[in-house]
Order: sequence, then C-alpha cells, then structure tokens
Amino acid sequence: MKKKVVVIGGGYGGLRAIEHLALQADMDVTLIDKHPYHYLQTEAYGYIAGRFDLHDVVIDLQDWCSGFKKKVTFIYDHATDIDFASQKVKLCSSEVAYDYLIIATGAKTNFFSFIEGLREHSFGVKSLHRAHNFRAEFEKIIYKKLQNEDDAQEINLAIGGAGLSGVEVAAEMANVVAVYKKTLGNRVASVKIHLIDASKTILPGMSDFLVQSTHKRLKALGVHILTDAFIQKMDDSYIYFKNGDTLAYHFMIFTGGIKASDLNEKVDVQKNRILQFLPDERLNIGGYENVFAVGDCVEIKDANGRILPPTAQTAERSAEYAAAAIRKKIDKQEINPFDAKVLGVFIALGGRYASGELFGTIKVTGYSAYLLKKAITYAYYLGLKLRLNTGYKNRTKTL
Repeated sequence: MKKKVVVIGGGYGGLRAIEHLALQADMDVTLIDKHPYHYLQTEAYGYIAGRFDLHDVVIDLQDWCSGFKKKVTFIYDHATDIDFASQKVKLCSSEVAYDYLIIATGAKTNFFSFIEGLREHSFGVKSLHRAHNFRAEFEKIIYKKLQNEDDAQEINLAIGGAGLSGVEVAAEMANVVAVYKKTLGNRVASVKIHLIDASKTILPGMSDFLVQSTHKRLKALGVHILTDAFIQKMDDSYIYFKNGDTLAYHFMIFTGGIKASDLNEKVDVQKNRILQFLPDERLNIGGYENVFAVGDCVEIKDANGRILPPTAQTAERSAEYAAAAIRKKIDKQEINPFDAKVLGVFIALGGRYASGELFGTIKVTGYSAYLLKKAITYAYYLGLKLRLNTGYKNRTKTL
C-alpha cells in the first residue's frame, strides 16, 4: 500500500519537497495551501516597484500539481490544526490523513506590538495582497506627479528594516524614481526613499563586503539611510523615533521581522519567541519521527548550532532533506542529521545591478552580479512554468 505523504504550504520549501516526493512510485502526495497560488517572495521588490507584473510573481498551484500527471493532489483549504495521535491534518471543512507530514507553512510579517500604530499604518511584503496594495499606492504617487499634482510637495516613502528584503525594496523603488526623472524631470525629484533600521548597520549579520557594496549602491541611488534608529510609534502622518526625531511619511513598508504562520500557534510543540518550531537534529518536531518542519516556520541550525537565515535557499535545502529522510524512513535506512550552510547570497539593488557572494570567497557587484542572480531566479521560475504548462494541458484535456 502506498504511503500517504502530506505537505502543508506551497512556498519555496513545500514545492521543493513535492518535486522530490512526486518521483516516488510508492507514495501518494498531497499539497495543502490556503492560497491557490505560489508567491515568489524573493521577487517582491520588483513587483512592489512596478518593474514586474503579477504573472512574474505567482504560479497557480492546481495547474502546477496537475503537471505531475495525477501523482500530486492539491487541496485549496486552510490547515487549522494537526492531530498527531490520529495522524490527521484538520482543515476548515474536512481532514486529511497522513503517514508522513512535512510542515512548510512559512512565516508572516511580525508587526511588533511594542511599536504603537505599526500594524495599522504599514505594509508587509510577506503576503501578496499587502505587496499589491503598496504597489498600487506607489503607482498612484507617480501618476499624481505625472499629472503635475502636488508638484512641490515632498513625499517620503519609508522602508522599516534594512535586512535583505528591506534593502532590495528600497533600491528598486529608488531606481524606479531615478528612471522616471529621465522623463518627468523634477516632478519626481521630491519623492524620497528612507531606509530605517534599529541596528547600527544595514544588512546586520552579513559580510562586510555585502554591507559596504550595498551601502555604496543605496547612497548612489539617493536612498536616505537611517541606522541606529528606533521607531517608537506611528500615526497616519508621522514616524516618531525614540530620540525625539520625527519623519513625515506617506507610506511605509515594514520588513523588520517575521513570525511563524497561524498554524504554529495551534500546534502544541516546542517553539521559540516568534513561534517557529524548535526541531531536533533531523527536523522532526514534537518527538514525532514522521513529522518534519522546513523553511521559515521552523528555527533551523547548521551542524555548528548557528541559526540559518530564513531564506528561500534554506527552505529548499531543508525540504530536500525532509523528502530524502522520508524515503530513508520507509526503506528503514539510517538518517543522518540535517546539515546545510548558506552557499551564497545575491542582493538585487535596483535595475540591472546587484551584489553577491558565493562560497564566502567569490565576490561580485554590478551587472555581472545581476546576471548571476537573474540566471538563478530564471532557472527556478522556468522550472515552475514548465510544470504549470504541463498541468494546464492535462487539466484542459479532462474538462
């Protein structure tokens, strides 16, 4: 009898796990997600700034799953809880039994409660609808400048959090403003981009090379960088800092923190302060050897105990491990502890410019780094698109 393998979450980790599991003839694979699409969060910076369109950042999950020729079932529903004793995932309208389970539900923006007004007055990039809302507002600002409305009014756009997502959004938006200056001239000169972080530097925790090359590029784009800046509260017009300074703003994107998805709150296993699961060395949670957690919903460490950054790369490596571990578990083979490290980091810095580091030794900036990042992203997107097209054709034949 085939083993029932269930994956919750259609993000980077969930899809990578499905790709490996679908190759196994003795497994029935089911993907569950509360959204009907896969959102390429790593491309959010371009979508927000208007350089990418919706079709560049989303993939239909039903058609993608259909591309595996009936080997993968997709359930569009919200996983509300997990009954480990009976080995069932509870959904809003039903439940799904499993022999093996991979939880890959990702994370959402952590709008810190100690910053008054933050959630009410800022946008996140972790969810598509929030990114879409900010894109609309950004385009509205540019449109008003085109119509010569409020020509002299200074417009401050704030990005809270100078980590990877924050600097990419700031750089792309500043680059878009610079491009518009070539056609609209001084009409858009009053649009200012402010990048704010409480740390003493941008990209905290990253290499000196990435910090310095990114800082140089942001300054060249005219981004106003505010580090060591603690936001105390916000209202609909001003950002108030703990040192007494204020910043009048029109919109803010907040990328300063994450916390695990809603499902983590319901599941009664050990978690950290941002509700990420704390797994054992084999990425099992709660002591259940048939339940794995991968990606942003879990705190993942390397062999030396260092916490790995919550990136698409980490999600994919952990998902590959979980899929392989299930195979070994079924075959009664020994499963080695999870061990992975960050192979490289590429940061999109507006237009055809990037900064990157591979294996800790290869360092590139500018157009060459952009081409490398573009190649990596395109390879991932092309793989999804080919599977999607196959699935679309399969579904059309059965309609």
